[in-house]
Amino acid sequence: MIPKLDEYKKQFDIMSDDEIKPGLYAIEEALASVLNPEKDLRIIHVAGTNGKGSTIAVMEAVLQAHGFETGVFSSPAILDVHDQIRINGKPIKQKELEYVFEEMEAAGLSGMLTDFELLTVAAFLAFRNAGPDYVLLETGMGGRYDSTNVVTPLVSVITSIALDHIGFLGDTIEKIAEHKAGIIKPYIPVIIGELPVEAKEVVLAEAKTNKSLVRAYGEEFMMESGETEIFSGMSTFEIPVRNMKGPHQAMNHAVALEALSLAGVPLKQDSVADAIAHVSLPFRFQKIAENVYIDGAHNPAAATMLVRTIEEQFPGEKVDWVVGMLNTKDYKATLEILAPLANSFTFVDFPHEQAAKAGDLRAVCPIEEGQIISFEEVDLKCSQKHIKVVVGSLYLLSGLMRQ
Repeated sequence: MIPKLDEYKKQFDIMSDDEIKPGLYAIEEALASVLNPEKDLRIIHVAGTNGKGSTIAVMEAVLQAHGFETGVFSSPAILDVHDQIRINGKPIKQKELEYVFEEMEAAGLSGMLTDFELLTVAAFLAFRNAGPDYVLLETGMGGRYDSTNVVTPLVSVITSIALDHIGFLGDTIEKIAEHKAGIIKPYIPVIIGELPVEAKEVVLAEAKTNKSLVRAYGEEFMMESGETEIFSGMSTFEIPVRNMKGPHQAMNHAVALEALSLAGVPLKQDSVADAIAHVSLPFRFQKIAENVYIDGAHNPAAATMLVRTIEEQFPGEKVDWVVGMLNTKDYKATLEILAPLANSFTFVDFPHEQAAKAGDLRAVCPIEEGQIISFEEVDLKCSQKHIKVVVGSLYLLSGLMRQ
């Protein structure tokens, strides 16, 4: 469910399906009905299991620091449907989205699309109306059959590949890589983060078939740590301060900078450094109170990165974990990764049709003792002796922020 989308659908009498139906035929037909707004846009297309949102946030901040206007389409919603379509860093306004829905109603799109496909069309229309210099486009799930994969971008980006959405994308790294690699287009260059060997082989094979240049993190570009971080790739930049913490964010930042360079954006040292010193993204180790953080780590790969971040920022500290996850995720493996840092676990029952029961989480947790609470009982105040981290589903975190 996309918060507030149904209100627009009802207002403009547009029907769409809330199921996931991978494939491009329906959205290609719908976009043709509104004169293919996606063809008028300069796009950087981003796929990946983890790191998409952070990489896009960095590109957005860097572009704006250089005076460029931006459009961003991302998912899921943080608060509601408006923040999934950002124009110059701000959620789309109600009047702007109403105008887009008027366009879709006039084109007769009712009943043609899923909710996410409808929102994808809305995003393309909103960007055509606003006319940003660059559009940063995040895949919803996978890549090859995702509704965003109707574009010919300036650059394709694959941030990471790990097991996730296995019910739709497959139960091996290779199968998931096939989906992510599907965003690669003929002769369009590709930036990739640090990928598992078996995933990288799939991506390189797809790039070879499409005659696409590949630039890989750790080979053609990298972020070197030290007293001051140094990005080296098509350009070189000194990064005195990075606001988004964690070693995984160093890679995300590097991917973002190399993608912008490859897209032909003229970058300057001072603007890059200033943007990176201030950029942030909701739910990525976000501090919401003294010693209290929230993080949307909802799979083992993301949990591993979160643990590394905490070990880097709070060496030797123990954590009071507050956890709520979807039953479609590998929550057992995720909890096993979080457990070594745990002072305690609290498991949350929260309102979502796919939310895992708190009791099921506790049953597979390596630490036997664990408290079970309701969504309404989540305490976001300071923990007395340890840092507190609320972690898991973005639906849990966005619900807490809406309270």
